[in-house]
Amino acid sequence: MKKYILIVCLSWGVVYSQDPLSGLLQYRQNNKIYPLSGASVFWKNTTIGTVTDMEGIFQLERPPASDLLIISYIGFKTDTLKINTSFISHQMTQNQEYELDEFTVNQRRKASQKSFIETQNIRKLSSEELLKAACCNLSESFETNPAIDVNFADALTGTKQIKMLGLSSPYLLISEESIPMVRGASQAYGLTFTPGTWVESIQISKGAGSVSNGFESIAGQINTELKKPLTDIPFFLNLFASINGRYEMNTHFNLKFYDNWSAGLYVHGNKRTQKFDKNNDGFLDLPVSEQINLMNRWQYTDLENGWVSFLSWRYMNDEKLLGALSYNSQKDKGMKNRWGSEIKTERWDASFKVGYVFPEIPYQSFGFQTAYSSHIQDSYYGLRAYDINQQSFYTNLIFNSIIGNTLNKFKVGLNYSFDEYVEQVDGDLYNRSDWNVGSFFEFYHDNNDNFSWIAGIRVDFHNNFGSFLTPRIHVRYVPLEDFVIRLSAGGGRKAANIFAENQTLFATNRAINIQSSQGKIYGLNPEKAWNYGLGLSKSFYISSPHKMTLSADYYITLFTDQVVVDWEVPRQISFYNLERQSSAKSFQLELDYYYRNFLNFRVAFKNYDVQMDYKSGLMQKPLLAKNRFFANLGWESKISPMDNQWRWDLTYHYLGAQRLVHNILDLDHPRGFSPSYSLWNTQLTRSFSKKFEIYLGAENIGNYRQLSPIIGSDDPFGEDFDAAQIYAPIFGGIVYSGLRLKI
Repeated sequence: MKKYILIVCLSWGVVYSQDPLSGLLQYRQNNKIYPLSGASVFWKNTTIGTVTDMEGIFQLERPPASDLLIISYIGFKTDTLKINTSFISHQMTQNQEYELDEFTVNQRRKASQKSFIETQNIRKLSSEELLKAACCNLSESFETNPAIDVNFADALTGTKQIKMLGLSSPYLLISEESIPMVRGASQAYGLTFTPGTWVESIQISKGAGSVSNGFESIAGQINTELKKPLTDIPFFLNLFASINGRYEMNTHFNLKFYDNWSAGLYVHGNKRTQKFDKNNDGFLDLPVSEQINLMNRWQYTDLENGWVSFLSWRYMNDEKLLGALSYNSQKDKGMKNRWGSEIKTERWDASFKVGYVFPEIPYQSFGFQTAYSSHIQDSYYGLRAYDINQQSFYTNLIFNSIIGNTLNKFKVGLNYSFDEYVEQVDGDLYNRSDWNVGSFFEFYHDNNDNFSWIAGIRVDFHNNFGSFLTPRIHVRYVPLEDFVIRLSAGGGRKAANIFAENQTLFATNRAINIQSSQGKIYGLNPEKAWNYGLGLSKSFYISSPHKMTLSADYYITLFTDQVVVDWEVPRQISFYNLERQSSAKSFQLELDYYYRNFLNFRVAFKNYDVQMDYKSGLMQKPLLAKNRFFANLGWESKISPMDNQWRWDLTYHYLGAQRLVHNILDLDHPRGFSPSYSLWNTQLTRSFSKKFEIYLGAENIGNYRQLSPIIGSDDPFGEDFDAAQIYAPIFGGIVYSGLRLKI
């Protein structure tokens, strides 16, 4: 039932038949209707037959000499039907004469899975994977996964930034249940606005994504699925505390009422009141902060009639105080007594989703999504001010069906988006509106054996970009058993929100230099790129049950238009259009090893070659490790009859040298590159029952720190002050603990 719900509300994936006979087989149990998968369907006195799929769906060619259809399945009465239509919906009757002994086959679902069946290169992370680390919010949900790189944004806010394929998060489409979420004003801190306990699963797609998701996914897409009131537990409590002064509470309340309605209330709060200055530079290593986050979800589910819908709203208020250790905002704001900063963000979100599967034609469906968000950030950094107000509206209509038979599926749809920005930067006002109307068509072919492909195209009409086409294609081929080859190619484009995406510049006193042309947004052209990818995956058994999967992928992103963010000249930051061509090349080699159901080991090597064409020449992108190494070891004990269990996880990160931009420190001795370093994280969890568990963890066990992260900290109002050149942790080692209660 869970899979069927997900199909309705997320994929809307169904099919429609013409000449062949199509049908849906179901059965009733405990007054509920379920699809019957694996049933035999064949024409009488012929060898023409098939079996139903996981949704109870089948399709069968018609023979010229028979119109009697036989349906059989063990434990059910065999039925013979006279067929005079092109579609049937039939409910099987259980045979009470069959009394089989019950047996159970168990296989633990992997917390991190890379599908061999999907045409696209997708990795799926379950909630179990997220529990391997502290995972206080979405930005910390990727510490145990090699597909995403987690970096530190600056020396003041303590914010983590993610990258994929060597490109920062603005080049990713970050969505929430297929609705674009972290974009525009929320790029800098938006990943910290989704608590980790709210997340049910994460899907990470490398390369150009589906055209149905929009034209902005240049390097890939990260989609999060939130907890559903229907399937979530009635009550959940999570308490968290760490030695860096962070305290957190999460509570979930879910109620199922009537036959079809469910509702959930999710409450998150975190606070940090302690002040730390381990490097004795006079500045806080981490901000004093406070956040309250509320979400209310309503779910309506009527599987018999084919309806599923969600209505959700969220409110978030986040406040950060950072800067000098002795800074007092009431006395020092706007003065040169001490350097300080406050970042206050208030956000509202509301969304509505509805999906419908035609009861008589279960291969056909449609889905509708609409969402509104209001993001208001008021902030100042020393004597610099940055305020942004973004109002956004998004809507999407999608229809799924087939062409001819179930091997040829398609989806078609329309979407509309509107964004209004009001930005104030050091007293200068930047206002703009972006609206876009787009339509798309995507065709999917699967021969149910060793070959599948997806080809899509969308056309968009944008008030600032004009009219343009976005083509994308994905191919999957299985030449040998358990060996998959994937190819992908596609285009993408986006507007560069230069201030919202680069808020670290306000933690400096660099002068802003916009070298505008004939573009319409900040006088700059939109960014355009092409992404090409190759992926290989091979699974094999050393000796059962020792399963190993070896994967390698290589992606190239070529920018034909890009807004260059140039930090190369000391005391200034420049924004200008790309004159020639920039590229990002990413290679990843990964090995996954699973032993039975209790031990897994994952190791990966990544190499990035990201070249940016600056005014001063072609150079490697700064603050990006060219080589990275990752290893993760996870162990789970056998669950006892009392549901007791131990879980342990160990993660290792190696980051190679990162290029540093020129600054005043180079006057004494040129640095060129940062030193390489390693980070170790671990967590131990003790589960006392299915309802209660505690955990203890440590991050950065070796206590590696960037000792002098702030350049010019002795003169914070001078022109050389710069807290944005960060290549390593600032605080050092962290120990945390917490508990989870489920009722």
